[in-house]
Amino acid sequence: MSIITLTTDFGLKDPYVGEMKGVILSINKSANIVDITHKVSPQDVMEGALTLSQAYPFFPEDTIHVAVVDPGVGSERRPVLINTGREIFIGPDNGIFTKVLQRGKVKRIIHLTNRKYFLNNISSTFHGRDVFAPVAAHLSSGVNANELGSEIDNPILLKLPFAIISGGKVTGELIYIDGYGNLISNITEEEIRSLEHEDSLIVKLNKRVIKGMKNTYSDVGAG
Repeated sequence: MSIITLTTDFGLKDPYVGEMKGVILSINKSANIVDITHKVSPQDVMEGALTLSQAYPFFPEDTIHVAVVDPGVGSERRPVLINTGREIFIGPDNGIFTKVLQRGKVKRIIHLTNRKYFLNNISSTFHGRDVFAPVAAHLSSGVNANELGSEIDNPILLKLPFAIISGGKVTGELIYIDGYGNLISNITEEEIRSLEHEDSLIVKLNKRVIKGMKNTYSDVGAG
């Protein structure tokens, strides 16, 4: 059974997510559709990129990931398919796959141009339903990716901030606040481990100073 995931900024109030699922199931009734999230902040491509990159490694091989945070829908931005050899990503070429591409394991990128695999009437504001959902469904039904368009090698990348290690410290930026209020930075675990005295670290956030590393929420008091 083919797994197709959905990551969007559509929210849950409106019928948009349901419409995408209806399109997929109309083409492939056996598709297994998994929602990663539909609560990416509206039109926040960077948040969508970070959310997708955190979730997709936990899915099995051959999963098809559809990501739609698409403020440029209807413009000249390209619809694309990215094949890493392990999984496939489908969505707009607007930087939402930046983290995937930066990991370097990309087999090929295809500009989706074959309208045979789109819906007949394509809305200028809803490519999630009319382009990306049907392409994912056809692909999960066995259509060869070669039939979907032509290969490209110049995808759009976001300018994501990188942490800097210097003088026994690592400097980064806050890039995301999750639903629990946790502050997510661009500093990786490997970068922290690279410091000589990781057990006695001091975290400085503006004028706030936090001493030591904690492993669980219960390691500190309330507040």
